[in-house]
Amino acid sequence: MDHFNSIIGKSPALDSLLRSARMVACTDVTVFIKGETGTGKEILASAIQKESARSNKPFIKLNCAALPESLVESELFGHKKGAFTGANVNKQGIFQAADGGTLFLDEINSLPLSIQAKLLRFLELGECLAVGETKPYRVDVRVIAASNQDLVKQIDVGQFRQDLYFRLNVVPLELPPLSKRTEDIEPLVTHFVRHFAQAHSLEAPQFSKQSIRVLTRYRWPGNIRELRNLCERLSILLAGKVIEPDNLPHEFAEYIDEKTPAADAGIVPSFKLPDFGIQLDSLEADLINQALTRTNGNRSKSARLLGITRDTLLYRIQKHGLAA
Repeated sequence: MDHFNSIIGKSPALDSLLRSARMVACTDVTVFIKGETGTGKEILASAIQKESARSNKPFIKLNCAALPESLVESELFGHKKGAFTGANVNKQGIFQAADGGTLFLDEINSLPLSIQAKLLRFLELGECLAVGETKPYRVDVRVIAASNQDLVKQIDVGQFRQDLYFRLNVVPLELPPLSKRTEDIEPLVTHFVRHFAQAHSLEAPQFSKQSIRVLTRYRWPGNIRELRNLCERLSILLAGKVIEPDNLPHEFAEYIDEKTPAADAGIVPSFKLPDFGIQLDSLEADLINQALTRTNGNRSKSARLLGITRDTLLYRIQKHGLAA
């Protein structure tokens, strides 16, 4: 079973990422996942773990931002009885619990600098030191880390260790924001409405073509999580109905009216295939060249003229070997 199939999408940006992730999953290397909030970093980490040789071993997920700073060290590495007030018994840390398996450290940018030093020691030597202990212990744990912040900027302001960043950044995987993979919005919507219809025992709604078009124009600050929440809301409130642009929340209103009313109405120019046929690749390359010429090489404007995303345009420019 390919566990990466749980990641819905067909955009070139996502396809490239998943190819790298599949190769990484077969190794034991440390992985660093970058991406905005809501892009699916935990889902990608889970797919990597399930495809790895450690799939039947412990998989522990920890959101570093959710732990109080005073408890982080004890939670991660454990503590000795009497190490501090309230430490009445020896406590096993998360690293010991994950021995032989995988530890996913989400929002690793939230780790205090003192804990970053101890994590670096583990990554370099495989050693951990419990609070109050003088003798380190060794564990075999694969680390997958993730951050929704630019760690390079945090290094510049002294909030993240540069040596730890380089040690984590062995294989970086960057999840693109949803606004950069708009081809994936329709399959994601289909997946989510089916899921919620089943979960709530309701008839799934359908999104009209005009509504899907509006969704692809929206900027999605909350990424896939925001789209998922929207689908759940509409699956409940409009079960079994066709969702039109007017049914979308107010934040989508500015994306409904466009200068191309024909497109909003679902009307597109008709092209009749000649009896002698065409060379589709040549036609596509010619249309891309025309768009680039008309926009003086502006790729974003060219992509809009062609009705595709900028990432798809870049992919097809490379495919046809066109000049940048």
